[in-house]
Formats: sequence, C-alpha cells, structure tokens
Amino acid sequence: MKSFLRTILASALVLGGAMSAQAADRAIIVLDASGSMWGQIDGKPKLEIARQALRSVLTTIPADTELGLMAYGHREKGSCSDIELVVPPASGSASAITAAADSMKFLGKTPLSAAVKQAAEDLKYTEDKATVILITDGLETCSADPCALGKELEQSGVDFTAHVVGFGLTAEEGRQVACLAENTGGKYIQASDAKGLEDALAQTVAEPAPAPAPAPTPEPAKPEFNFVPELALAEGAAALKDAGNAWEIYKANADGTKGERLTTEYNNYKGSLEPGDYVIRATLGEAAVEQPLKVEAGQAYKPLFVLNAGTLIVRPRPSDGGDINTGAAVVLDFPGASHPATYYGETKIVLPAGETKVKVTIGQGEANETIQLAAGQTVEKDIIAGVGRVVVNALYAQGGDKVDAGGLDVRVYKAKKKIDGTREQVTYGYGPDNKFDLPAGDYVVVARMDQAEAEQPFNVRVGEAGDVTAVLGAGVLAIDAPGAKEIRVYAARKDIQGNRKEFGYAYDQKHQATLPEGDYVVEADLGDAGKKEGSASVKAGERTELTVQ
Repeated sequence: MKSFLRTILASALVLGGAMSAQAADRAIIVLDASGSMWGQIDGKPKLEIARQALRSVLTTIPADTELGLMAYGHREKGSCSDIELVVPPASGSASAITAAADSMKFLGKTPLSAAVKQAAEDLKYTEDKATVILITDGLETCSADPCALGKELEQSGVDFTAHVVGFGLTAEEGRQVACLAENTGGKYIQASDAKGLEDALAQTVAEPAPAPAPAPTPEPAKPEFNFVPELALAEGAAALKDAGNAWEIYKANADGTKGERLTTEYNNYKGSLEPGDYVIRATLGEAAVEQPLKVEAGQAYKPLFVLNAGTLIVRPRPSDGGDINTGAAVVLDFPGASHPATYYGETKIVLPAGETKVKVTIGQGEANETIQLAAGQTVEKDIIAGVGRVVVNALYAQGGDKVDAGGLDVRVYKAKKKIDGTREQVTYGYGPDNKFDLPAGDYVVVARMDQAEAEQPFNVRVGEAGDVTAVLGAGVLAIDAPGAKEIRVYAARKDIQGNRKEFGYAYDQKHQATLPEGDYVVEADLGDAGKKEGSASVKAGERTELTVQ
C-alpha cells in the first residue's frame, strides 16, 4: 500500500507541475490532517503512509517547481477554521514540506473546500496560473459544497486547476469530491486507480516535456458510443439511474482475468471502446459484479450487470423512541466481505444479498442483529443500543465554582467491586461537561484535578439523561517564589514517622495546584540563598496565594 500511495501521489504532483522544460509552475499540496487519518491500512496508520509517500515522491519533483504545503485539521479538534499554509510555495521546498508533514498532528475535522479555496487565493489564482493538489481520506464535514467551489474557482481563475487524490474513499464517496477536480479541468484519482502508472509518471517528472506528436491521420467516422452498460440490483429489476455506481474497465489477460485498469467511470456511463477483450466491473455501495466483454469493430454493446444486492437502511438509536445518534458506529459484516465495513450515524448502503451481521455501538452500549437481505429488497431497521446519557462535571466546593479546566481527569467505573476490591473501568474523559453514553446500571465516577480527587456514585437508565457532579472539597494554591529553582508542597501535619506527605512540585519559581482543603508547608529551593519555607491554609472553593522568599 505504501508503494501504491506513492504512485498516486506522484500522479497528482505530476498533474500539478511536471512540465520541467517550461516556466516554473506554482502549486500547493493540501493535506488532510483530520483525525480519520489515524485509520489503518494493513496495520499501518494512513498518516504514516502519507508521510512516507511525500518523503519519497518529493525527491523526484523538478527543482524549479514552486511547491507549497497547506494542511487542515492539524491543530484543533472540531474546528472548521483550522487551516494553515505550513510551507509557502517556493522552489527547493521539498525538505521543508517533508519535515512539516513528519511533525504534523492529525486530529481535527475536514474543511476541504475552505482549504482548497485558501490555497487558490494564496497562489493568486485570479492573476496567475495556479494548481492545487488535494489529498483527502474523507468527505467535507464543514457544510461546504466542493462541486460549487470548483465552478467558482474555474470561472474566477486565470488558469486554475485542482486535482483530487481520494485516499481510501469508496467509489460513491469519490463521486462526491471528484466534481471539485472535474469542474476545474483537473483529474480525480482514487488510490485503487493508479496501478502501473509509477514508471511512466517518474519519467515524465524527470524528463522535459516531449515535442508534440504529429497530427494523426483522420480515421473514418465511428458511432458516438459503442458501450452503454446498465446496472440492476436484481434479475428483472429496473435499471438504475444516477445511483452513484462506478464502472471499472480493465484490459483482459489471455486467461480472461483482469489486466491493466484503463479507467473508472460513474453513473449512466456511455463510452467508446477500441476493439479487444475487456473485463468490466460494476460497483455500488459494498456490492460488485464483473463480466467479460469482447468488442468488435462496428458493433455496439448494451450489457446488463446484475448486482444481486439489496439496500439496507440502519437507524442507530440510544433507546426506543430516541433520536438517531449521528456518532454511532455501524459495523456491517456482509457476504463476501474480506473484513467488516464501518459507517457512522444513519446508514443507507447497498449490500450483497444474503445474511448481514450488524453491530451498532453508541458510547459504551452495543447491539447486534442479523439481517437477511434479498436481491432487490430494501430493509429498514432501527437498532437500539440501550444506553442513557450522563454529563459529568466537578465542583471545587458544594455550591461553588465548576472545575473548567482541560486537566480535569474523569473516569467511570462499574460500582460493583471485583473480588480483589478494585473496580472495572468503563470509560474516561478530560475537561468539563464530559458526555458518556452508558448501558443501564450502577456506576462510580472518579474526578481528579491535580492533587484533589472525589468519587460520586450514580445510576443510569436507558433513554434517560442526567447530570453527575463530583465535589472535590478543594481549593487552589498559587505560589510565587522569586528566584527559586524548585518548589515542593507538603502536608503541614507529619505522620507518626515524622514525615510529611508530598502534594506536588515544580521546577520553576511559580507553581499553582488544586489541593484538598487543609494546611500545607511550601519549600522553595533558592539556590545559593538556600531553602525557604512558607505555610498556607487551603479552603474548599477558594484561592490562596503565597509568596516564599
């Protein structure tokens, strides 16, 4: 897969700027750094495959190509404005782009339309020729229309082109972003479509553009189309129109197996094929069918492909009558699958006929069902995960301020203790307003902020929502020790051995910590001036400031 993506990335970069004998082109790679890039292919995160592919391909780009790197989703979770020009376009920028990709985080959303538009503007696309290469493993998640953006950039630009590399997208997903490239005269390339291109594209990158080929001798007029395939879900069913299906066209090997992939087309495709032997593969959703085709000169073909598939609609709900959960994971294990497929929220998908096992997960709740799907049939199913929701917070003191800090550690355990006295951890989170979807039962939440900790038991009922609040009984101690190299905090009271319990430290001259209500001794190491001590009493819900000097 690493070699495969390297080929695809090389294709996109060549499309964007491989005319090395002409004036230097300017292009920006827009890299998807969203959290979905943590997904794995053959046991390796997609982000690592992307980094290695960039590192390899950038060594083949002509030195005069002015290339830049833009990323989105690499600094913040849940933000549609997290877009940054990481490396401005310049010649000789390969090492800077490689270093930036290697150090990049992958954690946010997918504002791909806004990122492409910003890249176009940075390239001054309304004044100069400009190329943008988008590499994405997901669809737009920020309420923008990539198709409309493509038309806008094509109309406004002097000579603007966008190429889109769909990394791991299905054919149906690819159709939703391909229009961005097609509307600007660019190319949409799926990772599965680049086989066999690596050598030819490497030569194109390394060598000057060839002289124009002589004009071909005019050929006799041919029919407009000689291949007009149709697709149906079942025998006897009506042909599908604009269904989002894909047509993969291969040259046939001598033994009739698939050979070189020639193209992938979509929906109501009509085309012209040269005489010869082909294998045609039709796909829709998770269903696929293929058949051979022999094309002879002067003949037209209108073959029917039958998927032997049906449509499954799954609506994941937390409880009977509850709203559809858009974040629910819907895992489908269908006939012929090499591995289960995962979707999110309400799922409508075409699957091969037969038995499909469905697993729906909402938070910590899970439901499994087996569904029989006949060819041409549509099955709609509400699947109930059986969970309730709690929102967990912590207070410094009863009736006091809420702990509104990202350092708040929240862990949920089953209330019943195991034989060794410990409890089984169910889930965890950080910061205020943690939302947990949990099956019915008794639980204990343990909230910890710095050195203060509190437990709060609670009960969950399916379909119900509630708030859980843990009271830390703690305050904040802020220490200022000018010139200190180290600060340590101890309980004022000594134990029976004469030792004091430590409550944290800092290698700085300032330190702030949340501490249980009580009396404390603070020791500051002032270097040559020796160690100094101070004392403070911390009250729940209050801030105490202490200077040690």
